Amino acid sequence: MKALIIEDSRTSAALFAQQLERMGIEALIAHNGKDGVELFQGHRPQLVLLDVIMPGIDGFEVAQQIRLIEKPGEWTPIIFLSARDKDADLERGIIAGGDDYLRKPVSEVVLAAKVRAMQRILGMRDSLVALTSRLDDMNRDLVRLSTVDALTGIANRRRFDDALYKEWRRAMRRQYPVTLLMCDIDFFKQYNDAHGHQAGDECIRNVARAIEETLKRPGDLVARYGGEEFAAILPDTGFDGAQMVAESVRSAVAELGIPHGRSSVASRVTLSVGAATMVPPRGAPASGEPLVEAADKALYAAKSAGRNRVVVSQG
Repeated sequence: MKALIIEDSRTSAALFAQQLERMGIEALIAHNGKDGVELFQGHRPQLVLLDVIMPGIDGFEVAQQIRLIEKPGEWTPIIFLSARDKDADLERGIIAGGDDYLRKPVSEVVLAAKVRAMQRILGMRDSLVALTSRLDDMNRDLVRLSTVDALTGIANRRRFDDALYKEWRRAMRRQYPVTLLMCDIDFFKQYNDAHGHQAGDECIRNVARAIEETLKRPGDLVARYGGEEFAAILPDTGFDGAQMVAESVRSAVAELGIPHGRSSVASRVTLSVGAATMVPPRGAPASGEPLVEAADKALYAAKSAGRNRVVVSQG
């Protein structure tokens, strides 16, 4: 532990330093308020012993300046040392930011007891801060896990619904187009039946990765919508952009070259993509349901037209 003694009396400061050092505490000494504040800022001690009456700025103002230097969540115990013993002086010290108030002369036994008490409080505070930090980390992990699909590692349906709600409302306010891709692995049930669930899961993971890697912009989001179906939200994307990205996604999956002997459209795993792009009309449902319905219809049209293709609708 490191303590800062701010005391204009050199004799008293040396005496306090000796007492602290016998307790195993390193002592820093300043003989006026200005130097004390500078030492505090440079060394960040864990304890401050602060005289009240000093030349220049007094102890009360020093305590206030120390509290301003501390970052949010930081706390350094400040013990005032003074020959004044009126209740008003103690009250003023506490208001200024002090934590205790000892009347001079201070016995070594009393000083040691007060310092040990502050050390215990600091230890409990540090433990609480560490626990709070661990809890914050755990909460962040829980939030992340609650929005990530366990199989693929991309966003899950919950995160998709939340992202679509926010993006749809943003597009409605700013009146720019938003695109939604709905993608479905062609004849996935037949693939799963032929190769087994483990291979089916690996296929879904590979397709998810291919779609995610195709979406280049930070604002784009791909999610597992359910089973072998995926959805992608493309903010500020019109018809031409929707057509281009949808075709890139379809091609990326075909280029994986995953063999599929039970497919009616190709010898490898393919994707049908339905895309819908629209500028949300004012007063439309905030959930983005019109966009989902339009993308679903486009996906159905892509399947009906023979699969392994893209159909884009514009609202």
